[in-house]
Amino acid sequence: MQTNIALGCMGMSGVYGKTDDAQSIAVIHAAIERGVTFLDTGDFYGFGHNELLVGKAIAGRRDRVQLSVKFGALRGPDNSWGGFDARPAAVKNFLGYSLVRLGTDHVDVYRPARLDPTVPIEDTIGAIADLVKAGYVRAIGLSEVGPDTIRRAAKVHAIADLQIEYSIATREPEDAIFPVLAELGIGATLYGVLSRGLLSASPIGAGDARAHMPRFAAGNREANAKLVAALHRLATRWGITPSQLAIGYVLGKQPRFVPTLGMRTLQQLDEALAAKPLGAEQLAEVEAVAPRGAIAGTRYAAAQMATLDSEKR
Repeated sequence: MQTNIALGCMGMSGVYGKTDDAQSIAVIHAAIERGVTFLDTGDFYGFGHNELLVGKAIAGRRDRVQLSVKFGALRGPDNSWGGFDARPAAVKNFLGYSLVRLGTDHVDVYRPARLDPTVPIEDTIGAIADLVKAGYVRAIGLSEVGPDTIRRAAKVHAIADLQIEYSIATREPEDAIFPVLAELGIGATLYGVLSRGLLSASPIGAGDARAHMPRFAAGNREANAKLVAALHRLATRWGITPSQLAIGYVLGKQPRFVPTLGMRTLQQLDEALAAKPLGAEQLAEVEAVAPRGAIAGTRYAAAQMATLDSEKR
């Protein structure tokens, strides 16, 4: 039985603290057995660790999953960020390494992680189109880009999917991005559905990148905790978990699109797959408790927000 939830694998490579490869592989296997067919990774997650992990997990199961791979982010050995590289030569280089790490001869959706401001999107998409013709890529995706970039990319080659953050806490794509996707017949995989654990009150431990994110910063954290507590009271009244409320909100509001969830334990997998779309009255109650813009703090720090084409107005 196929499910309408995708598995985001980034969190299995340390961004939110210590992880266990055996547990991660067990989660991927269980997800596949329960109908999760779409796995999302990136060549820069854990400096290639994530692709190696996913490759090991899907060995013997490749024909049962679709692989979505992001590329282009540059990182130094000290974990520093060096921007994005989406030049045609770099696109093909990145994919070559990804295919080896993943242990496959093709990826199903290939996408630049962010817009490279120094390279026309037409050039990047043209390079991926060459890889489609050669059989190394099945479909082209985008990530965190705005309406103008989506339109320009779609003129070069059909775009299958946009990856964009969307949740109770982040609703801005409703304004201009989702209408363009509907117009052009492009799907979307929606990440950040739990707002990186904010909506489920996930604890932050050592080595957790969320400690440096604005919504978890002092001041914002306390303000958001009150709003999240109100949402949790709704979840209790409805007999569901806070995570299921957040997932159900996205399923109910955007039924055309696919939530991409970073499930790292079997318990989280069970919880997510049991989530149901919220009905119209429930959606209205959620939005009364958490009006758009009520969450304090941006989804990324200011420097990262400035790089997001999807945030340009």
